[in-house]
Parts: sequence; C-alpha cells; structure tokens
Amino acid sequence: MASKAIIDRPAPDVPVQKDPDILAAARLAGEDLCSIADLSSAEVRAILKLGHDVKRNPREYRHALDARQMVLMFEKASLRTRLSFETGINTMGGNAIFVDHTSSPLGERESIADVARNVERWVDVIVLRTYAHDTITEMAANSRVPVINALSDFEHPCQALADFMTLQEHFGAVTGMNFTYVGDGNNVCHSLMLTGAQLGANVTVATPRGYSPDIEIVTLAREMAQANGCEVRLLQDPQAAVENADAVYTDVCVSMGFEHESTKRAPIFRPFQVNEALMQKAASHAVFMHCLPARRNAEVTDAVLDGPQSIVFDQAENRMHAQKALLLLLLGGLANTASFKNERELA
Repeated sequence: MASKAIIDRPAPDVPVQKDPDILAAARLAGEDLCSIADLSSAEVRAILKLGHDVKRNPREYRHALDARQMVLMFEKASLRTRLSFETGINTMGGNAIFVDHTSSPLGERESIADVARNVERWVDVIVLRTYAHDTITEMAANSRVPVINALSDFEHPCQALADFMTLQEHFGAVTGMNFTYVGDGNNVCHSLMLTGAQLGANVTVATPRGYSPDIEIVTLAREMAQANGCEVRLLQDPQAAVENADAVYTDVCVSMGFEHESTKRAPIFRPFQVNEALMQKAASHAVFMHCLPARRNAEVTDAVLDGPQSIVFDQAENRMHAQKALLLLLLGGLANTASFKNERELA
C-alpha cells in the first residue's frame, strides 16, 4: 500500500530508534486503516503499545494533534465509536466534525471519489462507518488523507485493536493465549481473527453451519498464524470451542443490515448463547468479552454480561485509547510529544 501525503504537514522528524515497534509506528504516518490486514504484526504491536501509554499518560498527548481536523461520516448508528473518536481527538487538541449519513448513504448524492476529493482539502483524516466495505476502500483509493474503517460489513478493525489492548491489560502478553469467539462469523469476528493471529494468540471460532467467517479472512488469518507460531481453528461446537479458553467473546447474531433475518436466526444461534454453563467450560481465570451493544439474554445472559468475568466496559473504554494511538500514528502526531522527542520507550 502506497503511503499517503499528510496534506500541508511536514513529515515527522523521526529520531533513530532501536525498537522495531517504534520504527513500525513511524511508518504508519499517512497510511489508511481499512483492514487489520493493512497492518504488519509490528504495526499492530506499535498501536497497542502506544495505546497503553496514551491511557497512562494522557497529559503528554494533549497537544499532539493541535488543529487537526477529523470528519466522521456514519451510515450506521453509533454510541461507542462516535464518542470515543470525538473525545479522543478533542483531548489531543484536534477537532471532530460529524456528518450523519444514516438517511443518505455515501455515494448516493455524489460519487464517493468526488466526496473524497472534496473532503481531503478540508480535513486531515476521514473516519467512515458504513454498510459496504467497498465504500471504505473506494474512499481510501481516492483520498490523499488517511481513511479509517470505523466499521463496515466486512471488518471492524478499531474494535479488535481495543479488544486486544484490553486483553493485554488483563493477561500481559497475549502470545500463546487461547481466544475463543462464539456466534456469527461477522465483521467483528473477522477483525478479531486477524488481530489475534498477528499477535500470536490461538484463535478458535465456533459458529453455526452456514455462518462461518469469510473464507478469504480465514485463509489470511491462518497464514498470519503460521508466521507467528499460533493457530486458527473453526468449529461448530461451542462447548468444545471454549474448553480451556482464556477469553470467550461473542457478538449479536443479527448485525446491522441483517435485521430481516432475526426470526430465522434466533433458533439457529440459541445453542451458541454464552451463559454460565458455557463459561464454566473455559479456564477458571477466563474473561468474557462483547463489543456491545448486547442483546441481553439472547447471545449472552445477564449473569455473564454483568458477572465478575466480564470486561466489556473495559473494552468500551479502551476504544478511545486505542483510537487515540491510531490517530497519533496515522497523522504523525508522535513528533509533537515530549516522550517521542526524548526517545523514551512507550511501554
């Protein structure tokens, strides 16, 4: 992927660093994030490392993105994604502009290419939440400023980054951990598979027959896993999938855009509900995860969602910190921080 220019911004003066993750961080300036597959393992580690530092030391980043403009163009409703992006850039000196496309999909009023060529002249980064993944990739192909996928029907990379940041908080390194996803092989599942494989986690996905993740994602995740010394497994038995799991993750069985399938899907996904009995098959220290919003007592019971193993609100909080790190790296904002200028380790 060719690096993009950061419009009207000089390239950051990057001091010589020995840490490969820092070097990876510097290379992200001006890039897009359409998919976790856009990132190398080192780049994923760099984003998460910076996310932890941003969370611990927010004052050091208060002016890192002074005067930077971010536009959020959303075709889908949002709570966590919108507020975490807006709060994130605002606390680093930048500004967020929200454009509601819930009643007017991108590309309907004018071409996506024309939208990109206009918007790139006013803002420093474009954040999209869309139905079609092609909308994300077409915007990125036609924009000279970075484009971030804040959810499409194919991936949710920002969610997965925050999720594995949360796992690092609870377990330290995630290399070799057993991560299990139970439910629909959807966009969230896709990004989790890729992120886990990039970080060396063993990923098991249990879905009903006919609802497996996309074969392209499975193939790519398995290639990443082989390179990073872990494995990706696909099962149709949730009981077997969660055995000895360190983390059990689920999502709604009816994603946005598939509401018309609610009646059909309900009985199919009932055996995949994450309840107390299923969690008991996981490791005793296992955590429960969900990207939210949850349909209580559908894909997960109240007892699990609100129980002591649940870290769902830690995940929600870390959306902001992981996305702050992502914005800093894509916009070259590290050059404006004292820690970077002093060549201090980020973690």
